[in-house]
Amino acid sequence: MNLRYKLFTAFLGLIIVPLFILGMFMFFVTYNSIEKKYSQQSEYSLKAISYSISNVLKDMDNVTDNGIATSVFHMALSADDPSKQDLTDAEQLSLNASQRNFRSLLYNHPSISYAFLYNFNGKGSSEIVSVFNKENFRTLPYDKFKQSDLYRQVMELNGVPKWLAPHEYPELTGTEPVFTQIRLVKELSFFENIGILVVQIKNWEFESIFRNLKIGGSNQDVSFMLVNDDGMILFDPDRKLDGQDFNTAAAKDITFKPGFQSFKTQFEGEKSILSVYHLKDYPWSLVSVTSWDSLSREVTVFARWFVIVIFLCLMAAVFFNIFFMNRITGAIAVIVRFMRRVEDGDLTTRVEEKGNDELTLLAKGFNELMDTIGSLFSRIQIEQRRKNQAEMRVLQAQIKPHFLFNTLESINVLAVQNEGRKVSEMVYRLASILRISIQDRDEITLEEEARHLRNYLDIQKFRFEDVFDYEIDIPDELLGCGILKLTLQPLVENSIQHGFEGIGYKGKVTVSVWEERGNLILRIADNGIGMTATQLAVFQYMVNENTEPELPGLAGNTLHHPERRGLGVRSVADRIRIEYGDRYGIFICSGPGAGTLIQCVIPKYEQGEDHYAKSIIG
Repeated sequence: MNLRYKLFTAFLGLIIVPLFILGMFMFFVTYNSIEKKYSQQSEYSLKAISYSISNVLKDMDNVTDNGIATSVFHMALSADDPSKQDLTDAEQLSLNASQRNFRSLLYNHPSISYAFLYNFNGKGSSEIVSVFNKENFRTLPYDKFKQSDLYRQVMELNGVPKWLAPHEYPELTGTEPVFTQIRLVKELSFFENIGILVVQIKNWEFESIFRNLKIGGSNQDVSFMLVNDDGMILFDPDRKLDGQDFNTAAAKDITFKPGFQSFKTQFEGEKSILSVYHLKDYPWSLVSVTSWDSLSREVTVFARWFVIVIFLCLMAAVFFNIFFMNRITGAIAVIVRFMRRVEDGDLTTRVEEKGNDELTLLAKGFNELMDTIGSLFSRIQIEQRRKNQAEMRVLQAQIKPHFLFNTLESINVLAVQNEGRKVSEMVYRLASILRISIQDRDEITLEEEARHLRNYLDIQKFRFEDVFDYEIDIPDELLGCGILKLTLQPLVENSIQHGFEGIGYKGKVTVSVWEERGNLILRIADNGIGMTATQLAVFQYMVNENTEPELPGLAGNTLHHPERRGLGVRSVADRIRIEYGDRYGIFICSGPGAGTLIQCVIPKYEQGEDHYAKSIIG
């Protein structure tokens, strides 16, 4: 992974991803805490509503208690004509002060909308005594009421008020959403049951309680309901669900039991929080339904803004990676690429300097370093070339001029024998050899080296007639390649002087050249006497120049003296090593009676081509 991707991944992994995880964690924590906190608020609110409802009902309980205590209802039931006991028609002057005050209170009470009495005495023909008239409403007859389960419940309560919510007993209370109190009326002197009081109160006070109380902020979508233990919605201030079964609107069946409960579920197809509080002393429960969307609106807005911020941060990271990080990593990659070119040997490469930041300073430093290295390398190259030239001159000077002396001696013998043609030819070939040997050039073409070798071999054949033959095989396309002069001749000379000495058959020297993997392979093979392993040790030309190998069994043998055997071969090997590097050199393979094979490996190049840098680096 390159630097650009590493930095971008680090930005994502260390900033964006942790920020996103933290935001999601906070979102879910806040999201889940909303339900818990809202449940607490709704519990307090529902308790406050239940307290207000209980006060309204208890206030009416006190009113009817006062009426029973002042015998107002007793007088109405025991009158000669109970049907004329309406407060609007009663004779106020015949009542005592407390009775007059109560009847005025009862008449002027703002909550009472309708009241009547069931008469147990049966005086007259009326079983129902009207206290407040109500238009368009027919009271349930006493005999039917007496057959209902509600009658039994009222009698069992023995004077304790029983409250009916809207829609619970519409045959008794009517279809209007009003609350109705039913209680047994007793004669206080003998505690005799004399009738049943039915009082209906107006619902505007209940609506005021529900509408003026909100949970949390005013922007929350909250609705309240009063539900009985059977799940019927008794009172809905919005008038939408009155009289319906609560569980048909809720996705979860709810059991209305004492205490408080709150949970999240679907209500009328919308995700909501339902909070239920059961009223004390009444078989009803207060229910608040709050839209979850209204509760979580702020968190949702926060989550949206958080996603937007994360997205903007991600876009900023991508923008930074594209426009800035690409430039930084691109500039570094360019410098690395140029450094690799330097590793491959290209010391002329330079990085373009543009801008005025640290990357430009880095490029400028690289260029200055390469200028310094190039300058030092040029100096080293010049000094190395001079050193190589000096060493090569010393090595060339170390080759003993035995050949020259022997050739002059042979020319002298031919001259004494009046062999003028042979003398002329030998002098011509010797002159050609000397011309190449003494010219101020270390490098010649392979064609010139081959010509020099043929002149040498022809002279040797004049001296040692019928001793050996030779064969030179060099492809024409390789004749223009460069080679150090006097490379082949010393190797062939070694084969003639030491390979054919004392043989009883005609020797043969074969010189062949070919190209292999960008190198020139020069092979000199003879069918001479070969060498033993001990004699091959003489040709360890890579050992220290100051160390001469000890040859057991060869001491005092002038024929194989180290000064003569291997001197030319070692000189050639050292010159190749100095000129081309340690990867090139000479390899010798020989065995007793099997001849000798010398293989020389040098780089293939045209004459004059610069190969010094390659040899120094190698």
